[in-house]
Amino acid sequence: MFLRLVADSFTRRPRHKLLTGAALALGMAVVTAALSVSLDVGDRLSHEFRSLGANLLVTPQADTLPLEIGGVDYRPVNSGAYLPESDLPKIKMVFWHNNIIAFAPILEAPVRIGDVSSSTKFSDPLLFYPTATSVTMMGTWNQHAVRLSDGSSFVTGIATSAPWWGIEGRLFSEGANECVVGQKLAHRLGIHVGDRITVETNNPKWMVQLAARPLVTGIVSTGDDADEAVVSSLSDVQRLNRIPGVYRRLYVSALTKPEDDFARRGPATMTPDELERWSCSPYVSSIAYSIKQVLPGTDVRVIRRVAEGEGRILTRVRTLLWLVTFAALLAAALAVGASSASSVIERRTEIGLMKALGAGTATVGFLLAAEQLLIAVAGGGAGYALGIFLARLVGEKIFGDAPQPSLLVMVVIVGLATTVTLAGSALPLRRAARYEPAPILRGE
Repeated sequence: MFLRLVADSFTRRPRHKLLTGAALALGMAVVTAALSVSLDVGDRLSHEFRSLGANLLVTPQADTLPLEIGGVDYRPVNSGAYLPESDLPKIKMVFWHNNIIAFAPILEAPVRIGDVSSSTKFSDPLLFYPTATSVTMMGTWNQHAVRLSDGSSFVTGIATSAPWWGIEGRLFSEGANECVVGQKLAHRLGIHVGDRITVETNNPKWMVQLAARPLVTGIVSTGDDADEAVVSSLSDVQRLNRIPGVYRRLYVSALTKPEDDFARRGPATMTPDELERWSCSPYVSSIAYSIKQVLPGTDVRVIRRVAEGEGRILTRVRTLLWLVTFAALLAAALAVGASSASSVIERRTEIGLMKALGAGTATVGFLLAAEQLLIAVAGGGAGYALGIFLARLVGEKIFGDAPQPSLLVMVVIVGLATTVTLAGSALPLRRAARYEPAPILRGE
């Protein structure tokens, strides 16, 4: 009998029920979109932030003595000892190896550019030019396949570690006697794509100076020291300067989560349980600690300008999404409350008649609450479907990829719709439960 009363009451005043359900559905749609994007925004923004470049820098521990002023490390990164290239595959063996998306070793050496020619003929590689221009030659990886201990390979290089590099032409190919030239240096020496340049070693202690004549495949614009350098493969720079199998610094790009106060604590101050929790969280500092463990003799520093910028932006985006969620819930609660109050006033006579026929206060309140719950479930389901569409639209427009529907989000949305409906209807339902039948039936 009770279910018949609820079903009969629910089918009456369809326009009123439709307006209430529509208001609730719109609010839940905004909440669904905000929650879906919020759950996915961390990974999406982390991938987007990798366009800012590497967030970890590895240098030899014996390079220089520590020099920190106000918590900022001022040690130079281009002087001192070398690190073995053979240890680099160990980076993909740390606990957070899947979060390390790229790394590129750097080796810089002084050289001289002795001749620039558009000729493709290879001149004498030992030809010495006394009027050569002294420049820096930077060796690194480009699409380099790193053989891992499990037999698989990992392709990485400067194109992934420094995606902001602008290139006119193309990057060099490893093992092909090719290079790219910094934009400022190319402009100063009149170097163009397709030229061959004679690069000589610049070490006066050597009796015989080595030289190479690489093909310029591109002009690179970086906004840093590479604009005044010749960039070639790491193996070419090692061979040219007689220092095989080493590098001087390493840039690592890793997917991380923003650091909080707990993450900024030093591992030495943590208990074993805290250290385990810290190590099992993808903080940039914990990933740096893991890399330091597998690369002996290194100092792994966080590039704070990049890491802290990521954290601030991600925190602000998530705060904005939570504010939007709260505003949508509040608007939905107010709309449901106004609709419920209007419904109670319209059904005042019906409520008085039910009480006169013997219905108790709890029965009347439960009947009206059941109607609101049916509206909540219907409005929540419709809001979730509309919200998924909005989330896909926002995800594709902003991040280029839409978040996937989640059963957990659907359950949360229906639960929020129920909570909002009951909260918005609480005062009108309480007022309806206090109605006295006699004054109502007398028309007072």
